[in-house]
Amino acid sequence: MTPSSPRRKRLDADSEKTRGRVVDALRRGPKTLDELVEALELTRTAIRLQLTSLERDGLVAHGGVRPSRTKPANVYELTVEAEQGLSRAYVPVLTQLLHVLSARMSKTDFDNVMRSVGRELMADQPRPPGDLRQRAEAASELLNQLGGLTEIDDSDALVIRSHGCPLAATAVDHPETCNAMESLVSEFVGAPVRQRCDRAGRPKCRFVIPSEA
Repeated sequence: MTPSSPRRKRLDADSEKTRGRVVDALRRGPKTLDELVEALELTRTAIRLQLTSLERDGLVAHGGVRPSRTKPANVYELTVEAEQGLSRAYVPVLTQLLHVLSARMSKTDFDNVMRSVGRELMADQPRPPGDLRQRAEAASELLNQLGGLTEIDDSDALVIRSHGCPLAATAVDHPETCNAMESLVSEFVGAPVRQRCDRAGRPKCRFVIPSEA
């Protein structure tokens, strides 16, 4: 039986559904394994598998213990990262905020603010060691952690290319968003960086680090 068989797909869909139910239950408050079994009417094995997977992904953590009929039971709760990841408010709020700021500020002031945002995002971040290429690779990994899908291209100049844009929702209407990321990358690698992002259609990031840097 191949991995793409209908049965395999059905099992994956059932597992994903169970995972979602466990997350929804934990959003209502921390729970023990027995409490999840009672609330969801699923087997201990099924829920334990999902808790293990969610812990591995950093979405669930132990929140202490709670007395039970036999021995203290572990309490499970969603992590802050999981709660933030479930929110759908960030993109529309950020997009509207940029619309308001751009309408009330001059283009120069708005651009300066966005560049300051990019620089100050690095205020508490340790800078990577190594030569310029190594620091560019570290910057590529940082962008990946922020939701990009980047790689280094040094066929001509040293370039960080992305197959998408983690801020695509705002970059199309506000190119200053790309300037914020330019400042972030420049601050991180400790060298001048020029953004040459493609904002047509599906936006793609592109940061050029001149060889003279």
